[in-house]
Amino acid sequence: MSEWKDFNLEELADIHNYVRVPLSKMQRDEKQGQYPYYGASGIIDYIDEYLFDGEYVLISEDGENLKSRQTPIAFKATGQFWVNNHAHIVKGKQPWLNDLLIYFFQNLDLSPYITGAVQPKLNKENLLSIPISLPKNEIEQQAIAAVLSSLDDKIDLLHRQNKTLEALAQTLFRHWFVDGAENNVFDTLESLGDFSNGKSRPPQVENGPIPIYGGNGILGFTDIYNSEGESIVIGRVGAYCGSLYFENRPIWVTDNALLATPKRADFSKYLFYLLLSLNLNSMAEGSSHPLLTQKLLNSIEIPVHTETAILQFNEVVEPMFAKRFKNLSQIKTLEVLRDTLLPKLMSGEVRVQL
Repeated sequence: MSEWKDFNLEELADIHNYVRVPLSKMQRDEKQGQYPYYGASGIIDYIDEYLFDGEYVLISEDGENLKSRQTPIAFKATGQFWVNNHAHIVKGKQPWLNDLLIYFFQNLDLSPYITGAVQPKLNKENLLSIPISLPKNEIEQQAIAAVLSSLDDKIDLLHRQNKTLEALAQTLFRHWFVDGAENNVFDTLESLGDFSNGKSRPPQVENGPIPIYGGNGILGFTDIYNSEGESIVIGRVGAYCGSLYFENRPIWVTDNALLATPKRADFSKYLFYLLLSLNLNSMAEGSSHPLLTQKLLNSIEIPVHTETAILQFNEVVEPMFAKRFKNLSQIKTLEVLRDTLLPKLMSGEVRVQL
């Protein structure tokens, strides 16, 4: 096994901050296009020009996320794209170093290098002062990157499979019940489901088994639940008003969301895709602070479809849901394995056999 060394970032990567250019919202509105426009935490817009072409690592320069770490502070950007002045842009001197740098920053406590109480900032001087501990042996560097990348690649594949399954089920719903369907019989949404507000957010429990759902999805975990079995969660208020999530395990639904319970359990998938097709966000009350209420949902007019058609649809998409939930379970297992290995591999506690 090789010795380890503290590297400076400039020994491992080229810095490309001099290329980045910030654009105001007005400027971006005049340049709408196909190329991603990146900020400190990812893509924030698409414009008609690009500054970079290739594979780079973006490292957040400022923002609350440097402390909260709600999203990765180092992430890969590939292809043709533009970056503003809120992210450092680096490119590894060797192909495997982009991945290693991302894993290093994922595992790093940044607090000694961040300045600014109100607006946290990781300036270039402090970024370059961070000692990056890696094996001297490039073959061992590659091996560490390969182990962690293989786990990320598998996780990414499972996520992409789930997106394909979700798109297929949605296409089937449109084909069966929307496109070209002739229906002169209508009822209201309350004929299919009951809608109730969630409850106040419970205390968060580290490594708790129960997901806490708000309007924007899972907010954390706890050890109590207010819904079990198959649940449909609807974002109730604000920017995520009308967002939809389908769960098949005990969950806690907060008061920023509504819980939809089908009147018949075997209509659950049909109800979920029906709600998706309604574009609930466009029906919300209030322009500055959108809101969906139980009364509004109950009153929405919907076409009536036959029990036979609904049950056939549920039967067809049931295996897709089963596969999706199996994939989610695998993703969780792989994420735990990756997150356990990451600090051990990046510190040398666990070594890769060469």
